[in-house]
Amino acid sequence: MKARLMTGAAALAVTAGMATADYSLTILHTNDFHARFEPISKYDSGCSEESNAEGKCFGGSARLVTALEAARARSDNSILVDGGDQFQGTLFYTYYKGKLAAEMMNKMGYDAMTVGNHEFDDGPEVLRGFMDAVTFPVLMSNADVSGEELLKDALRKSTVIQKDGEMIGLIGLTPQDTDELASPGPNVIFTDPVDAVQGEVDKLTEMGVNKIIVLSHSGYGVDQRVAAETTGVDVIVGGHSNTYLSNTSDRAEGPYPTMVGTTAIVSAYAYGKFLGELNVTFNDAGEVVEATGEPIIMDAAVAEDVDTKARIAKAAAPLEEIRSRVVAETAEAIDGERGSCRSQECSMGNLIADAMLDRVKDQGVEIAIQNGGGIRASIDAGEVTMGEVLTVLPFQNTLSTFQVTGATIVAALENGVSQHEEGAGRFAQVAGMTYAFDVSQPAGSRISDVMVGGKPIEMDKVYGVVSNNYVRNGGDGYKMFRGAMNAYDFGPDLADVTAEYLAAQGPFKPYLDGRIVAK
Repeated sequence: MKARLMTGAAALAVTAGMATADYSLTILHTNDFHARFEPISKYDSGCSEESNAEGKCFGGSARLVTALEAARARSDNSILVDGGDQFQGTLFYTYYKGKLAAEMMNKMGYDAMTVGNHEFDDGPEVLRGFMDAVTFPVLMSNADVSGEELLKDALRKSTVIQKDGEMIGLIGLTPQDTDELASPGPNVIFTDPVDAVQGEVDKLTEMGVNKIIVLSHSGYGVDQRVAAETTGVDVIVGGHSNTYLSNTSDRAEGPYPTMVGTTAIVSAYAYGKFLGELNVTFNDAGEVVEATGEPIIMDAAVAEDVDTKARIAKAAAPLEEIRSRVVAETAEAIDGERGSCRSQECSMGNLIADAMLDRVKDQGVEIAIQNGGGIRASIDAGEVTMGEVLTVLPFQNTLSTFQVTGATIVAALENGVSQHEEGAGRFAQVAGMTYAFDVSQPAGSRISDVMVGGKPIEMDKVYGVVSNNYVRNGGDGYKMFRGAMNAYDFGPDLADVTAEYLAAQGPFKPYLDGRIVAK
């Protein structure tokens, strides 16, 4: 076991007694890219070519290619890794599944990535196809895949790569609740991240590897727990919570890197808006003696690689007819930001829930519930295209109608706020009802003042509910809906329902009306 001494400051330096065998490594990293191959707006949604030419857009694969070339030129020794969730988020994924992601990641020269929960959105089959197409290892330590034929001989827990004559151990990590977040099937059993990481660290240490990096798609909070409760981990490259770490921005959630004991944690927000760049120096014992860096914003100052831009344009051609169709107009921006819709009433949540309820109100349905994590972007003011709606609602979820008791509704709302502190996607946006919650209370007893149609909810009464098929089938922890009465999961696509409702409103004016109250 490595003995270490380090301060908790973001920039670490040991100036006395430096070994002559110091080893410097630049860790370039991305996470939660979500098929944003084209540039994005400040709302993380689509950005027109006109806006891009005006310097208003961010990210896109063509900028990343340029930025990576420049970053590699700054460093004598670098690796490129990804913290998971390349899949899902735009029509590119809907149309190509993992094929375009594999092509672009191969082009950029990734050394490894971890499995994110969205890599399981279309089951082990699509993940395996992606793994067969990439030229680098895809890792996941905290799952037993021995019962899944498609993955058991292909998906590794960790790997060792050689860079500049030194061995570097890489360990993958995915959310322990991926079975609730995605569709891994019944044969993949997810396990505790701390135990899984420590087990791989011990194996790597026995092999003589003393520089160990965890690629963690588990969120900033879990990353800090893994750092605190394991030994031997030097760096954690994060993902899942879309955490922005920085030493220069007042919008950052923590310093870059965030130090927990001797472990440096980094994360670069999401959607290709930043390229993470961490410069680490190890001594000959494998101890970190310096860790400094900053995410680089992929704004207009980063030129787009011409060949990559042309390739993405070619890939976009089959999508253009669907994407460019104007379906509605909104008078103001509609807030679908992650920080809003996973913690409080948000205007995009109100729009979607109201659209769902409006579609099935003649079927005796009184309540709509939409998981905040299913809302993936905002929409800016002006014309609304189908492409924008599909960026907000990319999962091809269908409307599900069913019946449950008032007690089950309350249990569902409790589930929605049970992980509020973590910004979990299960937070319930609603229509046809109102509720209050108090996060100072323990999970399971946070909900109060539930009203349906202006009347207090009756625990024994059976209510008609509309949600999406993902939630109805137990996604995001909504297991209480699996046994619902008269369930029908095959309604129209949620994105189509939302687009049609939005169109019927004329110039839409987003609204908050107090249907969800934090105490």
